[in-house]
Amino acid sequence: MLFSNITIINDNIEAETGKYVGIEGERIAYIGDTAPDKDYGRTVDGRGRLLMSGFFNAHAHSPMTLMRGYGENMTLQDWLTKRIFPFEDRLYPEAVYWATTLAMAESLRFGIVSSSDMYYFCEDMARAVIDSGAKDNISRSIVNPSGADPEMLESFAEMKAFYSDFHGAGDGRIKVDMSLHAEYTSDRRTAAALAEYAQTLGDVNMQVHVSETELEHLECIARHGMTPAAYLAETGILDIPAVAAHCVWCSDEDLDIFREKKTTVAANPVSNMKLASGICDVKRVLAHGVKLAVGTDSVASNNSLNFLEEIKTMLIGSKIASKDPTAVTVREALRAATRGGAEAQGRMDSGLLKEGCRADLIMLDISGANMHPVHDIINNLVYSGSGSEIVMTVVDGKVLYENGQYTTIDIEKTIYEVERATENILERLR
Repeated sequence: MLFSNITIINDNIEAETGKYVGIEGERIAYIGDTAPDKDYGRTVDGRGRLLMSGFFNAHAHSPMTLMRGYGENMTLQDWLTKRIFPFEDRLYPEAVYWATTLAMAESLRFGIVSSSDMYYFCEDMARAVIDSGAKDNISRSIVNPSGADPEMLESFAEMKAFYSDFHGAGDGRIKVDMSLHAEYTSDRRTAAALAEYAQTLGDVNMQVHVSETELEHLECIARHGMTPAAYLAETGILDIPAVAAHCVWCSDEDLDIFREKKTTVAANPVSNMKLASGICDVKRVLAHGVKLAVGTDSVASNNSLNFLEEIKTMLIGSKIASKDPTAVTVREALRAATRGGAEAQGRMDSGLLKEGCRADLIMLDISGANMHPVHDIINNLVYSGSGSEIVMTVVDGKVLYENGQYTTIDIEKTIYEVERATENILERLR
Protein backbone atom coordinates (compact mmCIF):
# COMPACT_ATOMS: atom_id res chain seq x y z
CA MET A 1 0.00 0.00 0.00
CA LEU A 2 1.24 3.49 -0.87
CA PHE A 3 0.04 6.72 0.72
CA SER A 4 0.64 9.56 -1.71
CA ASN A 5 0.96 13.31 -1.15
CA ILE A 6 0.06 12.99 2.52
CA THR A 7 0.89 14.95 5.67
CA ILE A 8 2.74 12.84 8.22
CA ILE A 9 3.86 13.09 11.83
CA ASN A 10 7.40 11.78 11.68
CA ASP A 11 9.50 9.99 14.29
CA ASN A 12 10.48 13.35 15.85
CA ILE A 13 6.79 14.23 16.33
CA GLU A 14 7.02 16.87 13.63
CA ALA A 15 4.60 17.41 10.75
CA GLU A 16 5.77 17.08 7.16
CA THR A 17 3.62 17.63 4.09
CA GLY A 18 3.55 16.13 0.61
CA LYS A 19 5.12 12.80 1.63
CA TYR A 20 4.93 9.33 0.12
CA VAL A 21 4.79 6.33 2.48
CA GLY A 22 5.08 2.77 1.22
CA ILE A 23 4.00 -0.28 3.23
CA GLU A 24 5.44 -3.68 2.37
CA GLY A 25 4.24 -6.64 4.37
CA GLU A 26 4.21 -5.74 8.06
CA ARG A 27 6.58 -2.79 7.84
CA ILE A 28 7.07 0.75 6.62
CA ALA A 29 9.37 0.34 3.64
CA TYR A 30 9.56 3.83 2.16
CA ILE A 31 9.14 7.45 3.24
CA GLY A 32 10.05 10.14 0.74
CA ASP A 33 9.21 13.37 -1.00
CA THR A 34 8.69 11.72 -4.37
CA ALA A 35 6.74 8.73 -5.59
CA PRO A 36 8.84 5.54 -5.35
CA ASP A 37 9.69 3.49 -8.43
CA LYS A 38 8.47 0.35 -6.72
CA ASP A 39 4.85 -0.78 -6.96
CA TYR A 40 3.37 -1.02 -3.46
CA GLY A 41 -0.07 -2.06 -4.65
CA ARG A 42 -3.07 0.00 -3.60
CA THR A 43 -2.49 3.78 -3.66
CA VAL A 44 -4.28 5.95 -1.10
CA ASP A 45 -4.73 9.62 -2.01
CA GLY A 46 -3.37 11.54 0.97
CA ARG A 47 -4.66 15.00 0.14
CA GLY A 48 -6.49 16.38 3.18
CA ARG A 49 -5.24 13.43 5.25
CA LEU A 50 -2.65 12.90 7.99
CA LEU A 51 -0.70 9.69 8.61
CA MET A 52 0.92 8.89 11.95
CA SER A 53 1.69 6.09 14.39
CA GLY A 54 -1.33 4.42 15.91
CA PHE A 55 -2.02 4.82 19.62
CA PHE A 56 -0.84 2.39 22.33
CA ASN A 57 -3.28 2.10 25.21
CA ALA A 58 -1.03 1.46 28.22
CA HIS A 59 -3.75 0.48 30.70
CA ALA A 60 -7.09 -1.20 30.01
CA HIS A 61 -9.55 -3.84 31.18
CA SER A 62 -11.13 -4.67 27.82
CA PRO A 63 -13.86 -7.13 28.88
CA MET A 64 -15.40 -4.43 31.06
CA THR A 65 -17.17 -3.07 27.98
CA LEU A 66 -20.04 -5.17 29.38
CA MET A 67 -20.23 -2.76 32.32
CA ARG A 68 -20.21 0.50 30.37
CA GLY A 69 -22.62 2.86 32.13
CA TYR A 70 -23.62 0.22 34.69
CA GLY A 71 -22.51 2.19 37.76
CA GLU A 72 -22.65 5.97 37.59
CA ASN A 73 -22.41 8.79 40.15
CA MET A 74 -21.20 6.45 42.86
CA THR A 75 -18.22 6.53 45.19
CA LEU A 76 -15.37 4.25 44.14
CA GLN A 77 -16.02 1.78 46.95
CA ASP A 78 -19.77 1.57 46.27
CA TRP A 79 -19.11 1.35 42.53
CA LEU A 80 -16.82 -1.64 43.08
CA THR A 81 -18.75 -3.52 45.76
CA LYS A 82 -22.32 -2.85 44.64
CA ARG A 83 -21.91 -2.95 40.86
CA ILE A 84 -18.60 -4.16 39.42
CA PHE A 85 -17.65 -7.10 41.67
CA PRO A 86 -21.14 -8.72 41.64
CA PHE A 87 -21.29 -8.37 37.84
CA GLU A 88 -17.79 -9.79 37.37
CA ASP A 89 -18.64 -12.78 39.58
CA ARG A 90 -21.08 -13.88 36.86
CA LEU A 91 -18.78 -13.51 33.85
CA TYR A 92 -18.21 -16.52 31.62
CA PRO A 93 -15.88 -17.28 28.66
CA GLU A 94 -18.22 -16.47 25.77
CA ALA A 95 -19.21 -13.16 27.36
CA VAL A 96 -15.56 -12.19 27.78
CA TYR A 97 -14.77 -13.12 24.17
CA TRP A 98 -17.48 -10.86 22.76
CA ALA A 99 -16.81 -8.07 25.25
CA THR A 100 -13.15 -8.05 24.22
CA THR A 101 -14.11 -8.11 20.54
CA LEU A 102 -16.27 -5.04 21.12
CA ALA A 103 -13.35 -3.34 22.88
CA MET A 104 -11.09 -4.11 19.92
CA ALA A 105 -13.68 -2.67 17.52
CA GLU A 106 -13.92 0.52 19.55
CA SER A 107 -10.15 0.66 19.90
CA LEU A 108 -9.58 0.37 16.17
CA ARG A 109 -12.26 3.00 15.54
CA PHE A 110 -10.33 5.44 17.74
CA GLY A 111 -6.87 4.58 16.42
CA ILE A 112 -5.66 2.23 19.17
CA VAL A 113 -3.49 -0.46 17.57
CA SER A 114 -2.34 -2.15 20.79
CA SER A 115 -3.54 -2.33 24.41
CA SER A 116 -2.17 -3.42 27.78
CA ASP A 117 -4.84 -5.46 29.55
CA MET A 118 -5.20 -6.63 33.13
CA TYR A 119 -7.99 -9.14 33.72
CA TYR A 120 -8.90 -12.83 33.81
CA PHE A 121 -10.48 -15.25 31.30
CA CYS A 122 -7.26 -14.40 29.46
CA GLU A 123 -7.47 -17.16 26.85
CA ASP A 124 -10.86 -15.86 25.71
CA MET A 125 -9.45 -12.34 25.55
CA ALA A 126 -6.48 -13.52 23.49
CA ARG A 127 -8.70 -15.35 21.02
CA ALA A 128 -10.77 -12.21 20.51
CA VAL A 129 -7.70 -10.03 19.97
CA ILE A 130 -6.15 -12.52 17.55
CA ASP A 131 -9.39 -12.72 15.57
CA SER A 132 -9.60 -8.91 15.42
CA GLY A 133 -6.06 -8.46 14.07
CA ALA A 134 -5.13 -6.01 16.85
CA LYS A 135 -2.28 -6.29 19.37
CA ASP A 136 -2.46 -6.72 23.13
CA ASN A 137 -0.24 -7.24 26.15
CA ILE A 138 -2.56 -9.40 28.25
CA SER A 139 -1.92 -10.18 31.91
CA ARG A 140 -3.73 -12.50 34.32
CA SER A 141 -4.07 -10.14 37.28
CA ILE A 142 -3.05 -11.68 40.61
CA VAL A 143 -4.93 -10.92 43.83
CA ASN A 144 -4.43 -12.72 47.13
CA PRO A 145 -6.14 -10.88 49.99
CA SER A 146 -6.21 -14.02 52.17
CA GLY A 147 -2.44 -14.40 52.12
CA ALA A 148 -2.60 -18.01 50.90
CA ASP A 149 0.47 -19.74 49.48
CA PRO A 150 0.74 -18.02 46.06
CA GLU A 151 1.89 -21.23 44.38
CA MET A 152 -1.42 -22.82 45.41
CA LEU A 153 -3.55 -20.06 43.86
CA GLU A 154 -5.70 -20.99 40.89
CA SER A 155 -4.82 -17.61 39.37
CA PHE A 156 -1.08 -18.46 39.52
CA ALA A 157 -1.70 -21.70 37.65
CA GLU A 158 -3.82 -19.88 35.07
CA MET A 159 -1.10 -17.24 34.66
CA LYS A 160 1.59 -19.85 34.00
CA ALA A 161 -0.56 -21.82 31.56
CA PHE A 162 -1.56 -18.68 29.72
CA TYR A 163 2.07 -17.66 29.30
CA SER A 164 2.99 -21.11 28.02
CA ASP A 165 0.12 -21.26 25.54
CA PHE A 166 -0.17 -17.69 24.27
CA HIS A 167 3.05 -15.69 24.65
CA GLY A 168 3.93 -14.63 21.10
CA ALA A 169 0.64 -15.92 19.66
CA GLY A 170 -0.95 -14.26 16.64
CA ASP A 171 2.45 -13.80 14.96
CA GLY A 172 3.69 -11.90 17.98
CA ARG A 173 0.64 -9.68 18.32
CA ILE A 174 -0.12 -11.21 21.73
CA LYS A 175 2.38 -10.62 24.50
CA VAL A 176 1.73 -12.18 27.89
CA ASP A 177 2.61 -9.84 30.75
CA MET A 178 2.66 -10.52 34.47
CA SER A 179 0.38 -8.50 36.75
CA LEU A 180 0.13 -7.85 40.45
CA HIS A 181 -3.24 -6.15 40.76
CA ALA A 182 -2.00 -3.80 43.48
CA GLU A 183 -0.24 -3.66 46.83
CA TYR A 184 -3.52 -3.64 48.75
CA THR A 185 -5.04 -6.77 47.17
CA SER A 186 -2.28 -9.20 48.11
CA ASP A 187 0.59 -9.73 50.52
CA ARG A 188 4.36 -9.39 50.42
CA ARG A 189 4.94 -13.11 49.79
CA THR A 190 2.65 -13.04 46.75
CA ALA A 191 4.38 -10.00 45.27
CA ALA A 192 7.81 -11.54 45.79
CA ALA A 193 6.75 -14.88 44.30
CA LEU A 194 5.32 -13.20 41.22
CA ALA A 195 8.48 -11.11 40.77
CA GLU A 196 10.65 -14.21 41.13
CA TYR A 197 8.59 -16.15 38.57
CA ALA A 198 8.74 -13.25 36.10
CA GLN A 199 12.52 -13.11 36.51
CA THR A 200 12.80 -16.76 35.48
CA LEU A 201 10.98 -16.00 32.22
CA GLY A 202 13.18 -13.06 31.33
CA ASP A 203 11.11 -11.72 28.46
CA VAL A 204 7.98 -10.38 30.13
CA ASN A 205 6.71 -7.06 31.40
CA MET A 206 4.77 -6.26 34.58
CA GLN A 207 1.49 -4.38 35.03
CA VAL A 208 0.37 -2.99 38.40
CA HIS A 209 -1.99 -0.38 39.86
CA VAL A 210 -0.09 2.19 41.93
CA SER A 211 -1.36 5.00 44.19
CA GLU A 212 -4.64 5.44 42.33
CA THR A 213 -6.40 6.91 45.36
CA GLU A 214 -5.22 8.86 48.38
CA LEU A 215 -6.67 6.20 50.68
CA GLU A 216 -4.71 3.43 48.94
CA HIS A 217 -1.52 5.48 49.23
CA LEU A 218 -1.94 6.34 52.91
CA GLU A 219 -3.08 2.88 54.00
CA CYS A 220 0.01 1.35 52.40
CA ILE A 221 2.20 3.72 54.43
CA ALA A 222 0.28 2.73 57.57
CA ARG A 223 0.67 -1.01 56.80
CA HIS A 224 4.25 -1.12 55.61
CA GLY A 225 5.85 2.17 56.62
CA MET A 226 6.39 2.97 52.96
CA THR A 227 4.50 4.07 49.85
CA PRO A 228 3.13 1.61 47.28
CA ALA A 229 6.00 2.44 44.90
CA ALA A 230 8.62 1.78 47.58
CA TYR A 231 6.85 -1.45 48.59
CA LEU A 232 6.69 -2.70 45.00
CA ALA A 233 10.36 -1.90 44.52
CA GLU A 234 11.28 -3.75 47.72
CA THR A 235 9.34 -6.86 46.74
CA GLY A 236 11.00 -7.02 43.30
CA ILE A 237 7.91 -6.19 41.24
CA LEU A 238 9.63 -3.13 39.70
CA ASP A 239 12.73 -5.15 38.80
CA ILE A 240 10.62 -6.37 35.87
CA PRO A 241 10.00 -3.75 33.12
CA ALA A 242 6.81 -2.38 34.60
CA VAL A 243 3.84 -0.19 33.75
CA ALA A 244 2.55 1.57 36.86
CA ALA A 245 -1.05 2.58 36.20
CA HIS A 246 -2.53 5.81 37.61
CA CYS A 247 0.19 7.14 40.01
CA VAL A 248 -2.11 9.98 41.07
CA TRP A 249 -0.74 10.26 44.61
CA CYS A 250 2.92 9.43 44.03
CA SER A 251 5.58 11.41 45.89
CA ASP A 252 8.76 12.84 44.43
CA GLU A 253 10.61 9.93 46.04
CA ASP A 254 8.26 7.50 44.28
CA LEU A 255 9.04 9.09 40.94
CA ASP A 256 12.75 8.77 41.65
CA ILE A 257 12.17 5.04 42.23
CA PHE A 258 10.37 4.77 38.90
CA ARG A 259 13.21 6.54 37.11
CA GLU A 260 15.79 4.25 38.71
CA LYS A 261 13.78 1.12 37.93
CA LYS A 262 12.87 2.34 34.40
CA THR A 263 9.18 1.97 35.24
CA THR A 264 6.65 3.61 32.92
CA VAL A 265 3.83 5.67 34.43
CA ALA A 266 0.53 5.16 32.59
CA ALA A 267 -1.69 8.20 33.18
CA ASN A 268 -5.46 7.52 33.02
CA PRO A 269 -6.89 11.04 33.26
CA VAL A 270 -10.53 10.56 32.29
CA SER A 271 -11.16 7.60 34.61
CA ASN A 272 -9.29 9.21 37.51
CA MET A 273 -11.23 12.46 37.18
CA LYS A 274 -14.56 10.70 36.72
CA LEU A 275 -14.06 8.66 39.89
CA ALA A 276 -12.68 11.74 41.68
CA SER A 277 -9.43 9.92 42.43
CA GLY A 278 -7.39 12.96 41.45
CA ILE A 279 -5.06 13.99 38.64
CA CYS A 280 -1.71 12.47 37.76
CA ASP A 281 0.77 15.36 37.70
CA VAL A 282 2.34 14.53 34.35
CA LYS A 283 4.58 17.60 34.45
CA ARG A 284 6.22 16.25 37.61
CA VAL A 285 6.48 12.75 36.11
CA LEU A 286 8.41 14.07 33.12
CA ALA A 287 10.49 16.46 35.24
CA HIS A 288 11.76 13.45 37.21
CA GLY A 289 12.84 11.75 33.99
CA VAL A 290 10.20 9.03 34.29
CA LYS A 291 8.86 7.35 31.16
CA LEU A 292 5.26 8.24 30.36
CA ALA A 293 2.42 6.48 28.53
CA VAL A 294 -1.34 6.97 28.32
CA GLY A 295 -4.16 4.60 29.28
CA THR A 296 -7.94 4.66 29.19
CA ASP A 297 -8.66 2.31 32.10
CA SER A 298 -11.91 0.42 31.52
CA VAL A 299 -14.98 1.81 29.79
CA ALA A 300 -16.85 1.05 33.01
CA SER A 301 -15.10 4.07 34.48
CA ASN A 302 -14.18 6.12 31.42
CA ASN A 303 -16.69 5.47 29.49
CA SER A 304 -15.07 5.29 26.07
CA LEU A 305 -11.81 4.41 24.33
CA ASN A 306 -11.59 7.77 22.54
CA PHE A 307 -7.83 8.19 22.72
CA LEU A 308 -7.63 11.72 21.39
CA GLU A 309 -9.99 12.73 24.19
CA GLU A 310 -7.67 10.97 26.65
CA ILE A 311 -4.61 12.83 25.38
CA LYS A 312 -6.35 16.21 25.52
CA THR A 313 -7.66 15.51 29.02
CA MET A 314 -4.16 14.54 30.18
CA LEU A 315 -2.79 17.82 28.88
CA ILE A 316 -5.49 19.93 30.48
CA GLY A 317 -5.33 17.95 33.72
CA SER A 318 -1.58 18.44 33.94
CA LYS A 319 -2.08 22.20 33.65
CA ILE A 320 -4.61 22.14 36.51
CA ALA A 321 -2.52 19.83 38.70
CA SER A 322 0.61 21.93 38.31
CA LYS A 323 -1.17 25.29 38.03
CA ASP A 324 1.00 25.85 34.98
CA PRO A 325 -0.50 26.40 31.50
CA THR A 326 2.88 25.47 29.96
CA ALA A 327 3.11 22.21 31.93
CA VAL A 328 3.26 19.64 29.12
CA THR A 329 3.53 20.15 25.37
CA VAL A 330 1.32 18.48 22.78
CA ARG A 331 4.39 16.76 21.38
CA GLU A 332 5.29 15.28 24.75
CA ALA A 333 1.73 14.02 25.12
CA LEU A 334 1.60 12.61 21.60
CA ARG A 335 4.89 10.82 22.09
CA ALA A 336 3.56 9.27 25.31
CA ALA A 337 0.45 8.07 23.43
CA THR A 338 2.48 6.46 20.64
CA ARG A 339 6.15 5.60 21.12
CA GLY A 340 5.91 5.79 24.93
CA GLY A 341 3.17 3.19 24.99
CA ALA A 342 4.91 0.96 22.44
CA GLU A 343 8.12 0.97 24.49
CA ALA A 344 6.15 0.20 27.66
CA GLN A 345 4.71 -2.86 25.91
CA GLY A 346 8.12 -4.01 24.74
CA ARG A 347 7.18 -3.36 21.13
CA MET A 348 10.41 -1.63 20.25
CA ASP A 349 9.83 -1.67 16.48
CA SER A 350 6.47 0.11 16.77
CA GLY A 351 5.11 3.51 17.74
CA LEU A 352 6.99 5.51 15.11
CA LEU A 353 6.36 6.49 11.51
CA LYS A 354 9.83 5.46 10.39
CA GLU A 355 11.28 3.18 7.74
CA GLY A 356 11.77 -0.34 9.09
CA CYS A 357 9.19 0.04 11.85
CA ARG A 358 5.98 -1.96 12.02
CA ALA A 359 3.17 -0.45 10.01
CA ASP A 360 0.91 0.22 13.01
CA LEU A 361 -0.60 3.39 11.64
CA ILE A 362 -3.67 5.59 11.58
CA MET A 363 -4.88 8.02 8.95
CA LEU A 364 -6.99 11.04 9.87
CA ASP A 365 -9.16 13.36 7.82
CA ILE A 366 -7.81 16.84 8.49
CA SER A 367 -9.97 18.62 5.93
CA GLY A 368 -12.82 19.46 8.31
CA ALA A 369 -13.76 22.86 9.68
CA ASN A 370 -12.40 22.07 13.16
CA MET A 371 -8.92 21.55 11.67
CA HIS A 372 -8.64 25.03 10.13
CA PRO A 373 -6.85 27.35 10.03
CA VAL A 374 -3.60 25.45 10.39
CA HIS A 375 -1.08 27.31 12.51
CA ASP A 376 0.21 23.95 13.78
CA ILE A 377 -1.49 20.74 12.66
CA ILE A 378 -0.27 18.84 15.73
CA ASN A 379 -1.93 21.38 18.03
CA ASN A 380 -5.10 21.05 15.95
CA LEU A 381 -4.94 17.26 16.11
CA VAL A 382 -4.70 17.09 19.91
CA TYR A 383 -6.82 20.07 20.95
CA SER A 384 -9.37 20.22 18.11
CA GLY A 385 -9.65 16.56 17.12
CA SER A 386 -12.57 14.51 18.39
CA GLY A 387 -11.67 10.98 17.32
CA SER A 388 -14.14 11.07 14.45
CA GLU A 389 -11.31 12.25 12.18
CA ILE A 390 -9.73 8.78 12.24
CA VAL A 391 -10.66 7.13 8.95
CA MET A 392 -8.20 4.23 8.78
CA THR A 393 -6.38 2.00 11.27
CA VAL A 394 -3.59 -0.30 10.09
CA VAL A 395 -1.92 -3.03 12.19
CA ASP A 396 1.16 -4.85 10.89
CA GLY A 397 0.41 -3.46 7.44
CA LYS A 398 -3.19 -4.72 7.35
CA VAL A 399 -6.15 -2.35 7.15
CA LEU A 400 -8.48 -3.35 10.02
CA TYR A 401 -10.77 -0.32 10.00
CA GLU A 402 -11.59 2.10 7.19
CA ASN A 403 -14.36 4.66 6.88
CA GLY A 404 -16.73 2.95 9.30
CA GLN A 405 -16.06 -0.58 8.06
CA TYR A 406 -14.15 -3.40 9.77
CA THR A 407 -12.25 -6.02 7.79
CA THR A 408 -11.95 -8.60 10.59
CA ILE A 409 -14.87 -7.89 12.94
CA ASP A 410 -18.56 -8.48 12.28
CA ILE A 411 -19.68 -5.45 14.25
CA GLU A 412 -23.40 -6.19 14.06
CA LYS A 413 -22.92 -9.72 15.41
CA THR A 414 -20.52 -8.43 18.06
CA ILE A 415 -23.02 -5.86 19.35
CA TYR A 416 -25.78 -8.47 19.35
CA GLU A 417 -23.69 -10.96 21.33
CA VAL A 418 -22.57 -8.31 23.82
CA GLU A 419 -26.16 -7.23 24.45
CA ARG A 420 -27.18 -10.86 24.86
CA ALA A 421 -24.37 -11.60 27.31
CA THR A 422 -25.10 -8.47 29.31
CA GLU A 423 -28.77 -9.35 29.64
CA ASN A 424 -27.84 -12.89 30.63
CA ILE A 425 -25.63 -11.63 33.46
CA LEU A 426 -28.13 -9.00 34.61
CA GLU A 427 -30.85 -11.64 34.73
CA ARG A 428 -28.74 -13.70 37.12
CA LEU A 429 -28.13 -10.62 39.27
CA ARG A 430 -31.85 -9.97 39.77
